[in-house]
Parts: sequence; structure tokens; C-alpha cells
Amino acid sequence: MRIVLLGAPGSGKGTQSELLVKTYAVPHISTGDLLREAVAEGTELGLRAKAAMDAGKLVDDATVLGMIRERLGRPDGVKGFILDGFPRNIVQAEALEEMLGDLRKPLEAVVLLNVDMGILFKRLTGRRICQDCGRVFNVFTSPPGAPPHCPESGDASRLIQRPDDKEEVIGKRLEVYEAQTKPLIEYYRLAGLLQIVDADADKETVFKSIQRAVPG
Repeated sequence: MRIVLLGAPGSGKGTQSELLVKTYAVPHISTGDLLREAVAEGTELGLRAKAAMDAGKLVDDATVLGMIRERLGRPDGVKGFILDGFPRNIVQAEALEEMLGDLRKPLEAVVLLNVDMGILFKRLTGRRICQDCGRVFNVFTSPPGAPPHCPESGDASRLIQRPDDKEEVIGKRLEVYEAQTKPLIEYYRLAGLLQIVDADADKETVFKSIQRAVPG
């Protein structure tokens, strides 16, 4: 299995990646995780990334691709990979295609977890976290009682909303995602790799849809 997983914030990429890793024993490669790991370990690529971030700049594509290449060289990458967070635009997609071609590990599919933007907005803005036990609830789709409260603490005041789940922040994140991803979707459609999965369902149903969409 060699796939790119596309999806807006709240589409369930994290949940589905966990299920795919467990089932197929391939690594979930998140570029955000790779950057943090490389910086923490002080690798050559990590130092380059840190210098860019300290200067308030984006980490260049060559550095990110280098990290991905190194990660794919580990033993657990032999069977394949689930790439998450890269590419974000067509230039990155072309560079990724060239690199994977050099490694003889071409993509088998690009899976888009498709959810209506209105549903995503509710999923994210309705998210609440219990300060005591860390459980996550949603006041729209799974309200824990009335008024909403954590069954563990029994206190509605212990449920908080993260700053990045505020309506204005979520709205901007979804706008940026849609603007970045639309050209990428068309790029992979023309390449014959795009598989669209309806992600507005329970996690088991979505997982089975992904399995049907991915070759082999």
C-alpha cells in the first residue's frame, strides 16, 4: 500500500490512518511529525528545518522531501506508506512523483476523504475537551448530556473549546484547505490516481470504503 491521504481538518484522516497502520503494517508518515522528530534529534535536515522555522519561514520542499526519503528507507517502509500532509500543491506533487520514481515506490492511489464543508465546520467548532480526563465530545453530534458535560467529572464547566476550534479560526483553515487542495485533486484525477471516499459515516464504514478504493 502506497497512498497519499487527502482530507480537510476534521475529515478523519488521523482515525483512518490508525486503522490502516494496524491492518496493513505500513507507516503513517506525517510531515509535521517528521519535522518535529528531525528537529528534536538535531539531524542535518532537522537543523535546516529549525533554521527556517526560527526565521519565521516555511521549510523548503527539498528538506521535507529529504525527510520523507529517509523515512521511507526504514525497515517498516518496505511494505508501503500512508503519506499525510504532503503534497499540498502541484509543485510538491510533481517533486514527490519524481522522488518516488527514483525509489521505485510510485503511488498506488490518492485517497480523498470527502466531507461537506458545513459538516466539517460543525465537527470542529462543536468539539469540546474535558479538562479532567481529556475525553473529546461534540456538542452537535454527540452531546454528553444536557447541558453538555463529561460523565466522568459531571461538571459542564470542565468542558473547554480549544482556541484553534473557534469559528473564525476554523473558517479560515477550511478556506485555505479548499484553495490549496482543489488544484491537487484535479492533478491526481488526471493522473488516474484519485479515489474519493465519502467520509460522512462511522469510522468502520469509511475504512471499508478506503479498502475497496485502494488497489490490492
